Amino acid sequence: MTTLPPTTKIETRLENGWLTIAFASPENRNALSAELSDDLRAVLHAVKDDRAVRGITLRGHGPVFCAGADLKGFQSGFHGQEAAHADVAMANRKGGELFALVDAMPQVVLVLAHGAAIAGGMGLVCCADVVAVTEDAQFSLTETQLGIAPAQIAPYVVRRLGMATARRLMLTGARFKGVEAKAKGLADYVAADIAGLDEIEAAVRTAVLRCAPGANGRTKDILRQIGELPMEALMDFAADRFADCMLDEEGREGIASFTEKRKPVWAEQGA
Repeated sequence: MTTLPPTTKIETRLENGWLTIAFASPENRNALSAELSDDLRAVLHAVKDDRAVRGITLRGHGPVFCAGADLKGFQSGFHGQEAAHADVAMANRKGGELFALVDAMPQVVLVLAHGAAIAGGMGLVCCADVVAVTEDAQFSLTETQLGIAPAQIAPYVVRRLGMATARRLMLTGARFKGVEAKAKGLADYVAADIAGLDEIEAAVRTAVLRCAPGANGRTKDILRQIGELPMEALMDFAADRFADCMLDEEGREGIASFTEKRKPVWAEQGA
């Protein structure tokens, strides 16, 4: 049975194989404070290897999805001392490890963004597999306007939006709304309001639960290696993952269900 750790800055709900993680830190607009980040990291680690958890939704309580890094908290962490370059770099890298964890989750990660997803909040959006936003949601990468760099989110923004768009957004701090997000490649779905996001989430859940959890995880493994491995090595990597799929219990069940003209067991469990 899945056991989730206690948290203070996020709320979790696990039902029918789907984990919902809601940022619940209204005092700082759901910013990625050390506390919220630690909560998120702990929950994701708790379910990463749990194939009973088929998908994960990230969303925000209150008026916004996520306002980005908790800059006041970050600054106060070095208050009263001459911050060493290595200390600041290490703290920033720890944030990068959180983005990498979200990106590497074997489960399907769905982001529902409303209100605002700014800086690191938009970075989280770019780490997701499926993204739905409200028409009036606001997005921007504001780091350079504050004299800092969008360091750890840059790879995910480039991968999601392409280099040219990422450059323009990062180097100008340009703002855009949810109605534009699909055209830019940030969003897969755009809803009129939060109720519309809930409807999209239900449809995505239904689709994901028809897919084998192990196969989805291995597919994500392959996708992450595209552009990272040379083609020969990528073919070997993909062949290895395909063989893993075909020869394990899921693969045997999937082929059997096809030939027997029935639903595979994981689709029955998700019904």
